[in-house]
Amino acid sequence: MLLAIDVGNTNTVLGIFDGEKLVQSWRVKTDARDTSDEMVLQYRALVDGYEISGIAVSSTVPAVLREIRVMISRYFSSIKCIIVEPGIKTGVPLLVDNPKEIGADRIVNSLAAHTLYPDGPAIVVDFGTSTNLDVVSPKGEFLGGALAPGIEISVDALASRAAQLRKVELVKPRSVIGKNTVEALQSGTIYGFAGQVDGLVDRIVEELASLYPDSGTVSVIATGGLAPLVLGISETIEFHEPDLTLIGLRLLYQRN
Repeated sequence: MLLAIDVGNTNTVLGIFDGEKLVQSWRVKTDARDTSDEMVLQYRALVDGYEISGIAVSSTVPAVLREIRVMISRYFSSIKCIIVEPGIKTGVPLLVDNPKEIGADRIVNSLAAHTLYPDGPAIVVDFGTSTNLDVVSPKGEFLGGALAPGIEISVDALASRAAQLRKVELVKPRSVIGKNTVEALQSGTIYGFAGQVDGLVDRIVEELASLYPDSGTVSVIATGGLAPLVLGISETIEFHEPDLTLIGLRLLYQRN
């Protein structure tokens, strides 16, 4: 079985694949202070009972990736492992100014999106610490995208800078016009971010139409831990793939 590990700035997602089937997954907090010994205790407790034959890792946190390398070399040296980094065969051409600055998660998501939705261009909207919009060509090339502050960090920033505002539960309010401070904050956050995504997607679709006039419909795919907040509110998101990054890691492992 394959253990896929996606290390994000806020959360780390782990998944167990039996062939192409994701049989189990977990979401734990990411702590850049964790040592390799602390990680192995946590990971082994989660995957206890599964016979791991391979490991695939992507990370956007250099400190955590360093400790994962130590953990693998010390505790999993007999298991084949791949880490998404320069030199790995991704099959995703990076058509950007500086390919080295593209996060591993964006490459992995692009591969998974093109594999799952190969009939035209795709836009991956990843709702995490930041909100990433990654654009994939009909040939599976990474074209670039847009980065915006994430939902949670925006709420935290507002609460810390406004004396009479506070953090609220991120749920859909009963109406767009909030009748109290809590509802007003929820409306501005949930509907505001959905509108932001819709506006960016509309502009990206226009550019894709001029670049690939005969490429077919653009698939818009939501992923990330905060994606459920805007599903059903966003007018442009068509598909929800909560395990998109894990699927991409499985595909990369197979390629390598």
